Amino acid sequence: MPRDLADFVVVANRLPVDRIVDKDGSASWRNSPGGLVTALEPVLRARNGAWVGWHGAMDEHLAPFTHDGLRLVPVPLSEIEVTEYYEGFSNATLWPLYHDVVRPPEFHREWWEAYVHVNRRFAEHAAAVASEGAFVWVQDYQLQLVPQMLRDLRPDLKIGFFLHIPFPPTELFGQLPWRREILEGLLGADLVGFQMPGGAQNFIRLVRQRVGHKARRNIVELPNGRLVKAEAYPISIDAAGFEELARTPHIEARAREIREQLGNPKTVLLGIDRLDYTKGLPQRLRAFGELLSEGRLTVDDATFIQVATPSRERVHQYRVLRDDINAIVGQINGDSGRIGQQPIQYLHDSYDRNEMAALYRAADVMVVTPLRDGMNLVAKEYVATRWQNDGALVLSEFAGAADELRHAYLVNPYDINGLKETLMLAITSSPRERRRRMKALRRQVMENDIELWANNFIEDLIATSQHEE
Repeated sequence: MPRDLADFVVVANRLPVDRIVDKDGSASWRNSPGGLVTALEPVLRARNGAWVGWHGAMDEHLAPFTHDGLRLVPVPLSEIEVTEYYEGFSNATLWPLYHDVVRPPEFHREWWEAYVHVNRRFAEHAAAVASEGAFVWVQDYQLQLVPQMLRDLRPDLKIGFFLHIPFPPTELFGQLPWRREILEGLLGADLVGFQMPGGAQNFIRLVRQRVGHKARRNIVELPNGRLVKAEAYPISIDAAGFEELARTPHIEARAREIREQLGNPKTVLLGIDRLDYTKGLPQRLRAFGELLSEGRLTVDDATFIQVATPSRERVHQYRVLRDDINAIVGQINGDSGRIGQQPIQYLHDSYDRNEMAALYRAADVMVVTPLRDGMNLVAKEYVATRWQNDGALVLSEFAGAADELRHAYLVNPYDINGLKETLMLAITSSPRERRRRMKALRRQVMENDIELWANNFIEDLIATSQHEE
């Protein structure tokens, strides 16, 4: 086998590296943060692997290269393709549709054409780098056509697909003009993975209704006799790594410093989210603001740190959301704050893993209240850092993590009054009650980490392909 071909190929919208330009103008690469990279790196090294994805710059063609021992295969994207395939069809059509239509999706034929075109390019790059009989693992909603395109190009491959966001019910998915094409694209895989069992069930139901294939339980039988398995694999985090980081003296010192900078309030509440309309930021901030205006909390009692990581700032809806959040924070701080003490510390920025761990350690109450979320790893990261079994997690019922983290303070984020009561319950619960809940949460998170998630999927993909043979 030629050495430049790979036995295990990951296909994702982005490569697992970011380009860094130094002061002298020279460029280098650094590993991107993220659990997926952490989980798949040892697999890629052990299985002669390669990663196919966009490198982040528009209108630039790069040859395959190796970084830190990993073979990377850049897929070029033009500026118009980023606008139509990524910002358009992926994030203004599929993203809101798959997140319970929290915002109305937009359907444009030129966006769909760009999505098809770019998915084909990803499939061609994967086909070119994969060895005979290789395993290919395609990631997420931007690349749902790749499995079938890849199978057409390379029927010898074993193909898996994992959707990191929710998969919608039939009533919502039915709005999509290209619903059959998406389903047929996914059916190119041998194994289709979802965050939750409900997503797998929605997929099976839609395949029966919209494509007409036979399906029993979680197995689809195609007319050519090939079987496609749909299964749930709830993604997780590097739990041991987060705990180890949280225990280090410099993180503990930074956590104390954060509380001191806030004026040492009785309770620190924390939200860390990408700035996205699915995350429920306006609802949680309004709930906190009402608790202040009603006198149930004061600036001495509680400070809310809200980190909103910049996201998709070229997209109009995201710029509008940013302005709305700024207005809500300004009004609450203006009404309830005083000189030198603001009830909401709003940080529109991104932070590295160390600062995130320190924020988790500084927070008494973690507030994770998305309107819809495939999983939400922030909730699990917070739990992993609470090695003393303290702290409280307020968690939306509509986050995938709620299925596993049942001992959190669960809440319906659309119910502002209910959200207020749940926040107060988390703030005022006894240390004993918090320990009881956190022990159960930590058992779940520490025993089901990202490595187990990746191994379970890969083992099932191997078993599925062996069954076919």
